[in-house]
Amino acid sequence: MNPLYAPLFEPLTLRSGITLDNRIVVAPMTHYSSHPDGTLTDEELHFIARRSRGAGMVITACAYIAPGGQDAAGEPAADRDEMIPELRRWARVIQAQGTKAVLQIHHSGRNADPGLVPNGDVVGPSAIKDEAGGFVLPRELAPHEIEELIRQFGEAARRAVIAGFDGVEIHGAFGFLLQQFYSPHGNRRDDRWGGSGERRLAFPLAVIDEVKKAVARHADRPFIIGYRFTPEEATTPGLTMADALHLADVLAKQELDYIHVLTNDYRSRPRREADVTRTRLELIAEAVGSRTPVIGGGSIYTADEALEAYETGIDLISLARGLVIDPDWIEKVKQGREADIETTLRADAQQRLVIPDPLWRMIWGDPGWFPGTS
Repeated sequence: MNPLYAPLFEPLTLRSGITLDNRIVVAPMTHYSSHPDGTLTDEELHFIARRSRGAGMVITACAYIAPGGQDAAGEPAADRDEMIPELRRWARVIQAQGTKAVLQIHHSGRNADPGLVPNGDVVGPSAIKDEAGGFVLPRELAPHEIEELIRQFGEAARRAVIAGFDGVEIHGAFGFLLQQFYSPHGNRRDDRWGGSGERRLAFPLAVIDEVKKAVARHADRPFIIGYRFTPEEATTPGLTMADALHLADVLAKQELDYIHVLTNDYRSRPRREADVTRTRLELIAEAVGSRTPVIGGGSIYTADEALEAYETGIDLISLARGLVIDPDWIEKVKQGREADIETTLRADAQQRLVIPDPLWRMIWGDPGWFPGTS
C-alpha cells in the first residue's frame, strides 16, 4: 500500500466495543430490487456482497420499519418478524466478506409513495407537502401514531439483533420522517412533538432511546447504533447549517457509536447560518470533536479524494457511487493499485459489475444524478 493512504486503513474501536478494521464504510445504496413483499432478491445480495470485501463496515440499503414507510418500489422490509430469515441472509452475505453488517432502518413519512401505502394514507408530522415535485399532501400523525412509530423503530432494531447484524443505523436523513420532525418546514405542530427546535427534536431522540432500549434488552453481544442526517434543506423555512450543528452536538451526547453525515459532495459548503468558507464536514467534525466518530463522504471516486475528505477531520469515509463503478476500489488501494481505480461507469459493464436491472435503469434514466457515466 502507498503509505500516503495508510490513515484510511487504521482500525477504529467504537463505543460499543466493536473494532472496525479500517476507516472505509460502504454507504447505504438503495438497489430498488427487493420483491414486492420486501423480501430480498439474489441480485441485490450479489450486488452488496461484491462491494463489501475489504470495508471496515457495510451499511445496508434502507429497510422500512412499518407498512407505508416505503418511498420507492423495491425496498426491503424490516417491519415484521417474518422478515428475520431474510435479514439473516443479508447480514451473513455481508459478514462473509470479513466486515461488519449494519442494517439501516427508516420510515419515509410524507415522502412515501402513495401507491405503496395501505389505502394511500401518507402521513407526516404535519399536513405540509414537500415542495419537491411528485409528493402528495400527507395526513398529520396523531400522538398515539407517533408513539407507535417509535415502538416500531425499536422492533426493527430487535429484528436486526436476532438476525445477526452487527448494528443498526437510524435513518434521519434524505427528507424522511425523522428529518421531517426536526425540520421547521415539515413540522408545524404545537404539541410536545413540535414548535420549538427542542420539541422538534423530541421524535428523533425518542427513536434513539427506543432503539437503545431494544438493543439493551435483546443483544447479548456488542451492537452498533448509528444515526444519519442531512445537514441543510433548500426550503424556507427549512433546516440551516446552524440547525445541523446543533443536531450534531445533541447527537454527540446520545452515546451513539457514530454520526453519519449525508452530503452529495464532501466538498460542499453551507448555504447559510455558518462559515461558508469551510465545508460542512469540517464544521460538523469540529462541533462533535472527539465525542463520537463522524462518517462523511459524497462524490468520492479516487483514493486522493477519500484522503482529502478524511483530512476534513472526520473519522470514517463513506463510499457509494465510487463502489458502484469499481467494486474493487478498496482492495485496489490496499494493494497499491489506486491508479487502476475506474471512475467512469461504462454502458456495457452491468454484468461485470453485477448491478441489478432496476438500479441500472435508474442510473441510466438519470445519468446527471450519477456523474461518471459514458
